Amino acid sequence: MSRSRFGWAAFFALLSSCGVVPSMAQAQTYLFQWGTSGSGNGQFNGAVRVALDASGNVYVADGGNNRIQQFTSAGTYLSQWGSGGSGNGQFQFVTGVAIDAGGNVFATDQGNRRVEKFTGTGTYLTQWGTAGSGNGQFQNPYAVAVDGSGNVYVADAGNNRIQKFTNSGTYLTQWGTAGGGDGQFDYPSGLALDGSGNLYVADGNNHRVQKFTGSGAFLAKWGSFGAGNGQFNFPHGIAVDGAGNVYVSELGDRAQIFTSGGTYLTQWGSSGSGNGQFRYPAGLVVSPSDNIYVVEYFNSRVQVFGPSPTPARSASWGKVKALYR
Repeated sequence: MSRSRFGWAAFFALLSSCGVVPSMAQAQTYLFQWGTSGSGNGQFNGAVRVALDASGNVYVADGGNNRIQQFTSAGTYLSQWGSGGSGNGQFQFVTGVAIDAGGNVFATDQGNRRVEKFTGTGTYLTQWGTAGSGNGQFQNPYAVAVDGSGNVYVADAGNNRIQKFTNSGTYLTQWGTAGGGDGQFDYPSGLALDGSGNLYVADGNNHRVQKFTGSGAFLAKWGSFGAGNGQFNFPHGIAVDGAGNVYVSELGDRAQIFTSGGTYLTQWGSSGSGNGQFRYPAGLVVSPSDNIYVVEYFNSRVQVFGPSPTPARSASWGKVKALYR
């Protein structure tokens, strides 16, 4: 199956037809949601990522609508930018969004094989990348993250590597090859940084999380394919809170929380469209107050959860292996 944006619908439909039907208690407290399917203000079509700025504003990579939308922390629509195409400020399926300390917005433009940089209000600033496997080139750039120094990390999924750039796009370094060993990847799908500058990678088809230093030295890994605690069915979104805990959303319609070393803590979610349920939670982010924003590809919405003192009970999941080749 193609890994381009044209393969997504078929891939998700395949997973749905296989019948992932989890049953579990909600470990996080549902707060509110917004969004419906469509192309109007506050609607989504294939939304895949979510990010927060220092003021708490929410940015959603609305992939199928080829745009980024901006909301308040309460979900009130503020603005948007982007359209289909290859010009400055246009996208061919925007797959990732991240924000630096200065409020600049970085977006991975999958179909155009590039990263674009904007102000927080959508003014185009610069871009870099072309199709290929050389330094600074991309094959399906799929997620982006920015560290405290402004360095930009890109999950170059089609090349099974992570590339690191300066804030203006100058190539710095890279790591990763195709495979299942330490430091290798099979379609890296999500990126997140902790306060120490360590990078966590959702290693999609390897059904695991890998942890690296900011320069690419391997530190740890956890996860395997399955439905048990600490196992994954295509981990896709990843985030880190202020205490260093790691949140992972997976296309098996749940989210899990771990310590920075990979110890399982809790989980929540089930398949469906009700409050607290998911249909392919593609991305998530944690606010300084530990509210969790989760964007769903198929439910075309953002759900917001708060921390809950009640631990999750055991879960029983239907097993589906996400084969995304």
